[in-house]
Amino acid sequence: MGEIFLCQYHLGRGHIGASMKAKLYHLLVQRAADCRYFVIPLWRGSGYTTMFAQVQMPHILFTGLEDYKAKGTQAAPYFTVSFYTEFAESKDLVLIRGDVVFTSKLTDEEAKWLLEASQSFYLNDARYKLVERFNKETRDFEFKDVLRALDMPILEGICNTEVEK
Repeated sequence: MGEIFLCQYHLGRGHIGASMKAKLYHLLVQRAADCRYFVIPLWRGSGYTTMFAQVQMPHILFTGLEDYKAKGTQAAPYFTVSFYTEFAESKDLVLIRGDVVFTSKLTDEEAKWLLEASQSFYLNDARYKLVERFNKETRDFEFKDVLRALDMPILEGICNTEVEK
């Protein structure tokens, strides 16, 4: 079922298809209700761009952190993700569709990586502690911890991720 979805509906530039087990989806929904925002570095060449994730299940919106800081909720998403639960009960399967809104700002590979990274932070207990800290204990949040969790180098002078949520 998931293979058909991936093959038939997500061919071509700007579209990502994936699937996940219903149990994981329900955990994602539970955690997203409690912690709706997170920041994820996207590695590019010799540095990274910080992406801001707004998790409003059954959707996740990704935009550049700088755009979000400048425009707030009016910032246009670079990448949107939608979850489809029609087969959750009968097949234990949730289908995922990602759409790159600005193909000039994000490649399909980068979008796929963002989806996987965001799921890893919301579904992995140790990484989820960083999401909780970002949402609930903002003063104690260190972006360097996110970089460490992703095995990315810590670049001096660009770890300011303060966000007014």
